[in-house]
Amino acid sequence: MSADLALPSRGDWHRRVLTLAFPIVLANLTQPILAAVDTAVAGHMGDATILGGVALGGVFFSFVLWGFGFLRMGTTGLVAQAYGARDQAALRVNVVRALLMAFGIGIAILAVRSPLISRALTLIGGSDAVQHNARLYCQARIGSAPFALANYVVLGYLLGVQRVRVALIAQILINTVNVLALLLYVYGFGWGIAGVGAATATADTVGFAFGAAVLWQSRPRGLAPLAWAAIFEPAALRRLVAINRDIFLRTMCLLAAFGWFAHLGARLGDAVLAANALLLNFQTFTSYGLDGFAHAAEALVGVAIGTRDRDAFRQAVTVNLIWSVLGALGFAFVYWLAGDAIIDSLTDAPAVRAVARELLTWVVLLPPVSVWGFLLDGVFIGATRTRELMQAMVTSLAVFLVASWVLVGPFGNHGLWVALLIFMAARGVTLVPYLSRIAPPPISSLDQAR
Repeated sequence: MSADLALPSRGDWHRRVLTLAFPIVLANLTQPILAAVDTAVAGHMGDATILGGVALGGVFFSFVLWGFGFLRMGTTGLVAQAYGARDQAALRVNVVRALLMAFGIGIAILAVRSPLISRALTLIGGSDAVQHNARLYCQARIGSAPFALANYVVLGYLLGVQRVRVALIAQILINTVNVLALLLYVYGFGWGIAGVGAATATADTVGFAFGAAVLWQSRPRGLAPLAWAAIFEPAALRRLVAINRDIFLRTMCLLAAFGWFAHLGARLGDAVLAANALLLNFQTFTSYGLDGFAHAAEALVGVAIGTRDRDAFRQAVTVNLIWSVLGALGFAFVYWLAGDAIIDSLTDAPAVRAVARELLTWVVLLPPVSVWGFLLDGVFIGATRTRELMQAMVTSLAVFLVASWVLVGPFGNHGLWVALLIFMAARGVTLVPYLSRIAPPPISSLDQAR
């Protein structure tokens, strides 16, 4: 797993950040394209309940898989720090430890898949026909859970060692296999909605085969054989569990906030619920773009921590912040200029269009308000300061719940969107006080002598 360590020189930071960020942005943007293909195929099967089943199954996997996103985030921070410290042994053991955890969680999911799917879908809701189709989709897809979770680890490794072009190739491969398998299973084999789920499972499996080959080709040479004692070293395991626990709780808080947002919107009527869901697509696209700079910050901050380079830490934060803000302003300008046209392209329902247009001002404000939280998430993940990340998110969720309780009553849906803006702002504001604490300490003269 060797790679040439390359901290940017003082005048080269902007180029380095853009080199890291843009492949990640391109990889992220393949996700809505794939979702659109799934939707289009399901939507042309002649039964609305099939499309509903795919949508319901997508919600299920968002919780089941995204809830374990700490496998990607925690791996990136730990690998980047080992990479910066040029500690190949630590880099190897962190990847192997994370892979074992991913497969362990994946196997546990498979062991309880039937009751898990049944109870989760019942909790989410939907008609009997939609529930039936969702079960077919989930049962066909869930078999690749260990590989899907292991792919998080592979991606975390690739980001940590700054091999973002390989990460882009991996994502393109996964999505290409998904589309080809989807067409084969649905139209060639006639598997219906089960074919949609099986296509994703196939893509996850092929993606991990590619990732495993990359890990094997990149393995460090000249090290002693990996001992089980190193993998299960108590202090390292406690640190890994603490990091993953904090990121998991942080993710659950984020999911809770958007779940509460949807719940309050639903109480305001079907048109409001539909318009809010439509407008959240704007925020999704924003996050796909700005996450590129957050991931670049993870990698560069992790290396700065590993090398104990305070100047590199400051440069990584500052330069990523500059490009993140510029990107956020770009998204806001596009939404201000073309928001009405984007709304019209997403729905032809007059009532939904009318509600969405009333809220467009809040959507325009979202990117510049939320950019601070996106970037600082990346900084703290790269520094593996996940406890502060979790504490800040808990506080932000509490602020959001209070704001929604105060604002929705008198101001309706406008108050709900203002509360969402407050939540996004709080994500950044609550992390700022911790920022000065995570800069790496200066290297001592003894360290330099070593």
